[in-house]
Amino acid sequence: MRELILLRHAHAEAAADGLADMDRPLSAVGQAEAEAAGRWLRDNHLLPDRVVCSPARRTRETLEAVLAQTGYVEQRLEPRIYEAMPGSLVSLIEQHAEVQRLLLVGHNPGLEQLVALLNSGSSSEYRGMPPAGIAVLSLPAQAALEPGVATLTSFWWP
Repeated sequence: MRELILLRHAHAEAAADGLADMDRPLSAVGQAEAEAAGRWLRDNHLLPDRVVCSPARRTRETLEAVLAQTGYVEQRLEPRIYEAMPGSLVSLIEQHAEVQRLLLVGHNPGLEQLVALLNSGSSSEYRGMPPAGIAVLSLPAQAALEPGVATLTSFWWP
């Protein structure tokens, strides 16, 4: 079995005039949430082998706070995660099929729809994924990523 860990970025500062969405930083609450997410991953022995992360500032800051708790691993910024929908995320994840435990740090609605698609087979039946929320999916080792192939083994949020 392989594991896919999906982490939504923590709370970010509100949009402001002159600040691009990509440049929004974490709020103080978001920083605390991201640190808590890292502690949860560490305490549950869910340390990733590789991380792919959206280049948005809030996702990078979330990842930095998480890795400060879990320890540093191979990281790749992946522009395709920003504003990605489930189909694009599946294609991206398939490019890392050799990784035993992959952590993907991204955004909604793509992440919450991806959890629903992989677990229940339909991206329209999602329940939400709060800021700094974590979904852990177990995947058959050699199986293709297709609707309903995964088992949701953990869901956590601060």
